[in-house]
Amino acid sequence: MPAIPRVSRERWILAGLEALVEAGPSAVRVETLASRLGVTKGGFYGYFDNRDALMDAMLEVWERRSTDDAIAIAEAEGRDVRETMHLAGALTFSVDLLPIDLAVRAWARHDPAVAERLRRVDNVRIEFLRAMFRTYIADDAEIEARSTLAFATAIGQHFMAADHGAYTKDEAVDLAAALVLRPSLPD
Repeated sequence: MPAIPRVSRERWILAGLEALVEAGPSAVRVETLASRLGVTKGGFYGYFDNRDALMDAMLEVWERRSTDDAIAIAEAEGRDVRETMHLAGALTFSVDLLPIDLAVRAWARHDPAVAERLRRVDNVRIEFLRAMFRTYIADDAEIEARSTLAFATAIGQHFMAADHGAYTKDEAVDLAAALVLRPSLPD
């Protein structure tokens, strides 16, 4: 009988995140993931006590990648503050992380513990924006307004279905980002 391949802890987590994105938290089932990975479910229990432990590990990976890792990479690039904010946003809502972020937001609407985790992640993100804006803006109200607008644009653009006249949605979002990030707003 051929040996059943061993799957890493990280691969279980990635398979869980893929299932979450595809069909929500109810799709994250040990049996289904084992089948997807081509292994028996026995290997799962070498890494996780139960499904809840996997779900928590999935959230930990998403949180780390979309906050600490994204911010560290953006800050390490040595760019100016506006480029650092733009890069952090691009990394946070990259093609890999955006679907997970949206799936977590949907999950959070029905699970108070996930909602609290999402609040923590969003607080890290908006505090990063505040810190960046503080480097070139003195007014606390303007810092808060710009941070809120930048964050709302980053999240909200994925839910907009509006037409943007002569602009594509991406062009309109780029215009909004340029306005929010510029050195000073007109009086």
